[in-house]
Amino acid sequence: MKGFFKTFEHDHWVMPYLKRYKGLLTLVLFLGFMTFFCGGALMFNSGYLISKAATHPFNILMIYVPIVLARAFGIGRPAFRYAERLTSHNWVLRIVSAFRKRLYQSVEKQAVAIRQKHQTGDVLGILAEDIDHIENLYLRTIFPLVIGWLLYLFIVIGIGYFNWAFGLLMLLLLGIIVVVMPLMSVAVNGKREFQARQVQRHFYTRLTDAVLGLGDWLISGRRKAFLGQQDKPIDEIARLRRSDHYFQWWRNFAIQFLFGAAVILLVWWAGVMFTGNQAQANWVAAFGLALFPAVEPFADMSQGVSEWPVYQDSINRVNGLDENVPQLAPQQTVGDFADLTLDHVSFTYPGAQRQVIKDLSLTLHPGEKLALLGPSGTGKSTLLKLILGDETPDSGQVTINGVPVDQLQTQRAQLMGVLDQQPYLFNTTVMNNVRLGNLQATDAEVRQAVKAVELDDLIGGLPNGYNTQVQEAGSRFSGGERQRLSLARILLQDTPIIILDEPTVSLDPITEQHLLDTVFDVLKDKTIIWVTHHLTGIQHVNQVRFIEDGQFDMSGTPQDLYHENQRFRDLYDMDRGR
Repeated sequence: MKGFFKTFEHDHWVMPYLKRYKGLLTLVLFLGFMTFFCGGALMFNSGYLISKAATHPFNILMIYVPIVLARAFGIGRPAFRYAERLTSHNWVLRIVSAFRKRLYQSVEKQAVAIRQKHQTGDVLGILAEDIDHIENLYLRTIFPLVIGWLLYLFIVIGIGYFNWAFGLLMLLLLGIIVVVMPLMSVAVNGKREFQARQVQRHFYTRLTDAVLGLGDWLISGRRKAFLGQQDKPIDEIARLRRSDHYFQWWRNFAIQFLFGAAVILLVWWAGVMFTGNQAQANWVAAFGLALFPAVEPFADMSQGVSEWPVYQDSINRVNGLDENVPQLAPQQTVGDFADLTLDHVSFTYPGAQRQVIKDLSLTLHPGEKLALLGPSGTGKSTLLKLILGDETPDSGQVTINGVPVDQLQTQRAQLMGVLDQQPYLFNTTVMNNVRLGNLQATDAEVRQAVKAVELDDLIGGLPNGYNTQVQEAGSRFSGGERQRLSLARILLQDTPIIILDEPTVSLDPITEQHLLDTVFDVLKDKTIIWVTHHLTGIQHVNQVRFIEDGQFDMSGTPQDLYHENQRFRDLYDMDRGR
């Protein structure tokens, strides 16, 4: 249970709700205790009833009370169980609904910067798994643990009432099951459980991001590598699961063995204590049978506690979301766009050894078109983050009209539009998707934007026209059509600066060339920063910069570079298939 108290020292997700709903929590624990109390009482009463009936009482009234109690406890156990399940899930659903609202609010606050700290799959993992883990913390760990301890104390005190020495013996023997076994589980199996969840989480993250970039895998002919990448984590999870099941089998066997020893000792003790006469002997079976219902909650305690490291990780992660909400710099606004300037900008990711951006300077004016080229990992995407304000330079400044971009985040949607590799279309109509660029746009303006990107004939030819559902992620349309719909959205947004982050990476060459021609035609009066990995469409820009190792390796117009730079000429000719 290492770090248990430290986890909750500054917690503002779990403990506040325990306090807020403490009355309902007390009811849940009471109903859970009564479930197993009724089970034990039913067995105790049944043991006495069977023994008493076996002595052939001369009147049925002599066993009438035990018969009534058998019915009462028999009905009480499932009734309390049902009420406990209903109440516990009601309690958990109340706090989980509050959790989910808080979680989405935390993510929303970091919408601009969250991609700096988390990959897409990691964000999805937080949303999909962490709240479920906290929910299971209550249902599978806290509730069984507290109920098990209450039963443990009740059994020990009950036996100790008759004989304190034997009560102490049961305290030690059952203590191995309810204290030592859970601690052993969290120390041994908890580590494996945590490792399995970590592997699964990282696998989920990598797989999600790999699927998002599936087009790149296919284009590069690395289908087998994509499939092979998934085998290692699957094998590792399977190995850890096998070890987990093996440990659980031996742990449960040990619990059953110790519990069986406790029952045998209890029957022996009852035989010594209650065999003075026939009437007392009727209690021997009662004490022996009464202990059996406790084996289920006792066994659940060890399994629930073994999952604590997983829950601890989730608690730390959701608490970290609130603690790491980025603070916006004092915000300003600017008028008409005059220039975008990078002034000796350098940047290194926290904890990284290598400087990603090294003393870059650049100035763009209205209407200029810049192409950024370079191998993967050379700093192109990082440079875009700095321009957008998602990252802050370690030294130097990125400014628009002389104002640092981190002070323009509230005006960002009016200054910069982005068309990237995976523009998202929502499962609603074409009209609604395009209108996201400007919610005040009229239907006529939406149609004009769609016409500008040469999709008016396609949309008009659909049975429902602009009311056609694009389906989830725009699956109703092809890759090139989705990019054009996103381009229409950007046209409505009408920002002076447009960032193109490899928007054609997953398209075939003909569709790519046609889309680039359209993009640069409809955005001819905009300032464009275009990140690309090859030179198709390079004739549309008036400035080219190659980034290598975080620095500009060569720069100039496409025409000048072709005539003066052998490397550029070779790349251009190779891209043209010459």
